[in-house]
Amino acid sequence: MLKDLSIVDYLAKTASGDPVPGGGSSAALNAALAAALTEMVAHLTIGRKNFESVDAEMRTVAEKASTLRKKLIHDIDRDSDSYAQVLKAFQMPKATEAEKADRSRSVQEAFKQAALVPLGVARDAVAIMDLGRAVISKGNPNAASDGAAGVLAARMAAHAAVYNVRINLGSIRDEAFTSELKREADRLEAEAEAKEREALAQLKI
Repeated sequence: MLKDLSIVDYLAKTASGDPVPGGGSSAALNAALAAALTEMVAHLTIGRKNFESVDAEMRTVAEKASTLRKKLIHDIDRDSDSYAQVLKAFQMPKATEAEKADRSRSVQEAFKQAALVPLGVARDAVAIMDLGRAVISKGNPNAASDGAAGVLAARMAAHAAVYNVRINLGSIRDEAFTSELKREADRLEAEAEAKEREALAQLKI
């Protein structure tokens, strides 16, 4: 599984001619890294002198970031798996009208799943940006740059995931489905931009 590869092996596989891991898996990886950085800053604040007033909040932040990190690790493979299902659907037989209909349905369902996975990654990335703002503004100031790195990684993940949503929507014929996902993708992209500005405005370095 991709999530079990070393960093060196993951990068080498990404750089190869294989279509996976691609941008969607990389978005999940970047979001997981963003969660980890946010979690780290929270842990560097918890139990420290002069931060007693935010200790409970930082514990909550760390817990939420940990949950998102673990979920996003699985999304690294879920995104690639959804792409594999698209390829598998295209390989289905199409000699008869019935086979053509089955193949078409499978292709459409596979593309829908391939759009839904990165949409979830984008949602989680935006949620991480809220946590990032909290650690930048209230956490250990010695780790503020790490909090900022987390916010930037989350912003990149959100944008990359949204682009993966959009490219898959182009192959889906269900107009109601595509309209709904396009609206949410547009909203998440705008939120990521706004949350980045809000979070980085808290930096005092």
